[in-house]
Amino acid sequence: MSVTTLLAPSVSVSVPDLLSPVAADLAEVERILSRWLENKHPRLIPVIDQVRHFRGKRLRPLLLLLCAKACGRVTPAHHILGAVVEMIHTATLVHDDILDHATTRRKAATVNSLWGVQPAVLLGDYLFTRAFHLAATVGDARACERIGAATDRVCEGELAQVLNKGNLDLTEVEYFDIIDGKTAELTACCCYLGALYAGATPTVCEALSRYGRYLGQAFQVADDLLDLVGDESKVGKSLGTDVDQGKMTLPLLHLLRSSQTELALKARQLLTQGGDRATLQPLLDQAGSLTYARQVAMDLVQRAQNELQELPPSPARNILEYMAEKAVSREM
Repeated sequence: MSVTTLLAPSVSVSVPDLLSPVAADLAEVERILSRWLENKHPRLIPVIDQVRHFRGKRLRPLLLLLCAKACGRVTPAHHILGAVVEMIHTATLVHDDILDHATTRRKAATVNSLWGVQPAVLLGDYLFTRAFHLAATVGDARACERIGAATDRVCEGELAQVLNKGNLDLTEVEYFDIIDGKTAELTACCCYLGALYAGATPTVCEALSRYGRYLGQAFQVADDLLDLVGDESKVGKSLGTDVDQGKMTLPLLHLLRSSQTELALKARQLLTQGGDRATLQPLLDQAGSLTYARQVAMDLVQRAQNELQELPPSPARNILEYMAEKAVSREM
């Protein structure tokens, strides 16, 4: 069974439709981001410019802007914060590639593969510091406080994941605590800031924060599936790194606790002896682990969409509803 089949959206919306309510605002975010990535040192320019190739769909700035729009208005502070969260996200990607020994990111060479680990570590650090410098220009301590707290959680989640490599006894509760930090915290922060700086009530701000959290968790579970059964030539990044690095993702945890004892024991043996995703795929399919992870992701999507009931009807809200589904149906 393909991941495309497992994670198919129920509706179809074109990319221009997704961007149309905030297209001009997203363009302003891009201008700010580009300006803050400029550097006058000749040796640094190609290293910093490499992350421009990692440009994805700008999910985090898009969420921030759409939440602002759904709450009534987009302000200059939102443009700055959109660039901030994208820089923070890019920094985590640079560091993730080091940890995973990845050589490709969005069909471009990773920084660590081109210049080595030390420059990549320092580039990630540089992006973090630039992001906080830019956040300070909003002139409001609330942004720095919220982003600082979110970045703390991101680092905690990444550290917990590294320390649990090869832990075949990891529980689902522990797994969700890890992904809540390393992935969902930043999307929750984006949605909260979008609402906060649009003047939304505390109730709406917290509802949108929960929306972002559930969406981020669903996105990570889908990423677990992608790493195990995705097509590397289509995805444009290194796959199979979770298994190679001993990361216990949701489909693997389900397989290890399968009621089919023989499958569970075989999976444990393979993971202990360095099995790869190709050898695990038949077991995952037989145990229903791929279907299980898909259902968990879709349940999280539903929980995210439920939080949007706090918002009045609008095109921006409709897109947020769709984006929750789209987060688990990327190109496989």
